[in-house]
Amino acid sequence: MKRISVWLLLPVLTVATCAWGNDKDKDEGRIKESGTVVREILDVPDNVPQGLLDKADCVVVFPSVRKAAFGIGGSYGRGVMTCRQGEGFNGPWGAPTMMALEGLSFGFQLGAQATDFVLLVMNDGGASGILSSKVKLGGDVSATAGPVGRDASAETDVTARAEILSYSRSRGLFAGVSLQGSTIRPDNDANERIYGQKLPAKEIVLSGKTQASASASELLSTLNTKTPHHSS
Repeated sequence: MKRISVWLLLPVLTVATCAWGNDKDKDEGRIKESGTVVREILDVPDNVPQGLLDKADCVVVFPSVRKAAFGIGGSYGRGVMTCRQGEGFNGPWGAPTMMALEGLSFGFQLGAQATDFVLLVMNDGGASGILSSKVKLGGDVSATAGPVGRDASAETDVTARAEILSYSRSRGLFAGVSLQGSTIRPDNDANERIYGQKLPAKEIVLSGKTQASASASELLSTLNTKTPHHSS
């Protein structure tokens, strides 16, 4: 009977292993896609003001977020978050944690149009909140659309009002957009698949001990080239 039980379990174990592998491939693909989004957006200087980018402690990217098929205005996205390393966030950009975005309303969208989102986390309070648990933008942390362009006074004003600045790119157009009311949280299951063990998102991003996967190379190299130094 024991021998029969083992043989009966083999198909189940095989399916589970394949599913795990497929999910990891999707996670790796999401990291690569996030790197592509960041490179394409930052290659256009006026998309995200350099002054704001230099002041950001962390960057969150959600590529190709789509309106969900259920509910009215409901949606979800999966992406990554990376932060500057070192005390005071003054070091190079480090290994990313996988992230989830939920509950977003797409009042400005049509059909199944995909949108890329880039969030700049402007202080350690915003970073700690996001990395610790599920938070509601506009509730647990303040968030607002970032100014597009090089208006220094607008940059100063908006950073004084929000912990997170949000931008979107849809059909090639790029603009500030509010994510107020949506929630953001670490995707712990995806992190386990990527890093091969259960690690808190905060440890992945802030400890400086986690080795980034090869799929994060474009994301990190782009950020380290475009904004190598942190401005206070």
